[in-house]
Order: sequence, then C-alpha cells, then structure tokens
Amino acid sequence: MSKPDQSDDPLILVAAIAGAFGVRGEVKLKSFTAEPDACLSYGPLLDAKGAAVLTIIKSRTVKNALAVTAKQVTTREQAEAMKSTKLYVPRSRLPQPEEDEFYLTDLVGLSVEMRDGSPRGRIKAVHDFGAGDLLEIQSPGEKDWLLPFTKLAVPVVDITGGKVVIDPPEEIEGDEDRDT
Repeated sequence: MSKPDQSDDPLILVAAIAGAFGVRGEVKLKSFTAEPDACLSYGPLLDAKGAAVLTIIKSRTVKNALAVTAKQVTTREQAEAMKSTKLYVPRSRLPQPEEDEFYLTDLVGLSVEMRDGSPRGRIKAVHDFGAGDLLEIQSPGEKDWLLPFTKLAVPVVDITGGKVVIDPPEEIEGDEDRDT
C-alpha cells in the first residue's frame, strides 16, 4: 500500500498512544474523535509521516481510553516504547461533516475578519490546552495571538467562503503587547 500524498489527502490527528495496557502487548489509546471508538474504524492508524503504526485486531473500552490489540505490537515493552505517539488517518477516510458542521482542521488557513469586514489575518492553528479550543491567528505585522473558539468570539464560520468572522473581547482585540 502506498503512502497517500499528504497535500491531496492531509493526515488528521485522531488519537494518541497513552502507553501499555496489561502485560500482553495491548496498547492504551486516547481518542480525539467525538465517539471514542470511531478512531478505530478508519483503517490502520498512521504516524505523522503516513506509515502504518497500528492495524487494529480487536479493541475494548477501558476507563477514559481504549485498549487495543494491534498487529504491530506483541509485547508490553513495545507498547510502552510507543507512548505519546500521535495517530493519524487520511482525511478521505473520515465521514463528510453534516450541514453546519466541520472539522477543526478545516479552519486552518481561513481568513479572519472583524464584524465590519476589516481583515485581521489567517488562522494558523487550532489548539486545545484543556480549557477549550483556541484559534491561533496570524496577523501581518503583529505577533500571532490566540482567540477562544466560542460562538460569542467567533459568530460566523464560513468554510465554503474561506473565512471566519470574529468579535473578540476588547481586552484581546486591543492588546497589542500580548504574548502567544
């Protein structure tokens, strides 16, 4: 099987290896999909370069995670050595989002406008440090800055139009000395 051309079919992060589970080579996965076990239904899980890391044989739900048996892992030591490995699938394997839904990765690269239509930059990345999603916005001539991805701060997401409209709180909008 050849590796997908990532420019045409980008890899989407769906899970990460949390370590070994048990003593027989099971791998503990932290899923990033809305339905935790959905990450297992997209075929082999790949590394960031597109190489198959886990081909799932069987799985089960464990506390806040999934325990999986994979073709590539047969010992606890192998599973432990893979801890923190991020797992991806090609975008083409994911289901199409419903109307008015999108994948967070679809936001990257969109232009950012204020409510009055004035440009504010582009979305560079989407982060989640544990307290909710943040948009990293790259504005010409300014440091990159973060905006909470809430309906209040980002009232319009227009994927097909290639833009988001923002209404940042004054302390974010007016703070030119903020750090990222």
